[in-house]
Order: sequence, then structure tokens, then C-alpha cells
Amino acid sequence: MKKTVVVTGATRGLGYAISRQCVADGYKVIAVGRSLSASLDELMERHPGEVVFEAYDFSDTAGIHDFATAVTRRHGRPWGLVNNAALGHDGVLATLHEREIAELIKVNIEAPILLTKYLIRPMLINRGGRIINISSIIATTGFNGLSVYAATKAALSGFTRSLAREVGKANVTVNTVAPGYMETDMTSALEGEKQQSIKRRSPLGRLPGVEDVANAVSYLLSDKASNITGTTITVDAGSTA
Repeated sequence: MKKTVVVTGATRGLGYAISRQCVADGYKVIAVGRSLSASLDELMERHPGEVVFEAYDFSDTAGIHDFATAVTRRHGRPWGLVNNAALGHDGVLATLHEREIAELIKVNIEAPILLTKYLIRPMLINRGGRIINISSIIATTGFNGLSVYAATKAALSGFTRSLAREVGKANVTVNTVAPGYMETDMTSALEGEKQQSIKRRSPLGRLPGVEDVANAVSYLLSDKASNITGTTITVDAGSTA
């Protein structure tokens, strides 16, 4: 029987790449997002029954308990949870609206903590599982205009380390993956010199792709990573070295 992995923010970008890799690895994927994308719909058509879309908006933290209960009831106890969904409002703190600050904290910190709270319970019953939190190198390096975003991603790293100690005896591992700038539509839209300056910071002279980050997630979900917990894997082509 296939193990089930829940991936949030799975409809595009990194979340979609992680979902695609998980299917290739032989997992059943519960792909969570606000609305179904064309790329995820195509993935579901190629892998009927192996990829299932579940709609949810994580700004509704009050409904996460019922959502997690329904997912477990419909698809069985999950083996893995990848907390990837996040918002990325940018702006200097002095001018960032309080509503945007509250939204970042709710979606980027409160939501993954609550979802983990309710999906880790079946993992504890099964005496095994994987929690993977997607952070960012911004959590440790800082970046102008991303102070609140950086705070939320740093919070996930602290959450990872302490939770790993709580659930380790039940054979549940908890880790963080911290991507750097990746080859995405967003970075391709950067002006030439700005993109080149980012690449020059890398010893490898390039940016990682979403597939590189998905491969790190794949490793942490696997039995090969059974003795890795409470740590962060950075995937940034060496930019922070």
C-alpha cells in the first residue's frame, strides 16, 4: 500500500515540483491549494488516484482541525507532511500594513503549526512519519523589505528543532528545507544585472531549480533519512557558504 504525503501550496512552483517528485517516488500525494491549477490537473490526469487535490485556504486557521480530520478520514493516516504553503508580502516594516503583517504570521506560522498538530497525531499512532517545513535562506541572511517574511521563516526553523525532540521517540522526524533564490518565473523577471549578481554569489555560478529543492524533500521523506531530524538542509547552490 502506498504511503500518503500531504503537500501544501501544491498547485504551482515549488509545491508542484515537490508533488511531482513524490508521485515519482511512489507516494500517494494529497495536493493542497486554494484552487486547482492547470499543471496540477494535468498531473492528476497522468496519475489517476495517486494525486488528489484538496482545496483549502490557510488564512482560515479556524477550519484547519476539521480539514485535517477530513483529509485523514478520506485518505488514511499520512506518512509525510510538507508545509510549503506561504505568503511572501514584501515591503519595509515602517510602511507595511498591519493587516499584511497579521496575514503573514497567520499563513506562514500559525497555519503550518496547526496543520502539523492535527496531522502528526496519526503519525504518532502509526509510530512513524516525516514532517518537512519549507523555510528560506532569508531566515538567516536577511533581506531588505522582507523582515516579517524572514521572521516567519525563522520561526519555522525553531519549530522544527523543538518538535523533533517531542516526537523522535515515535520515529517521526522533523526537518527544514531552506531554499535560496531559485530558477523560477519570479527570478527570470529580474533585470539582467540583478539576476547576474545573485548568481555571482553562488560558488557554482548558478541558481538551484525547484527540482533541486524537491529532491531534498524526497530524500528527507525516504528511509535513507531515518536518522536525520531537527536540522535544516540548505539548497542555494552555495550562496550562503
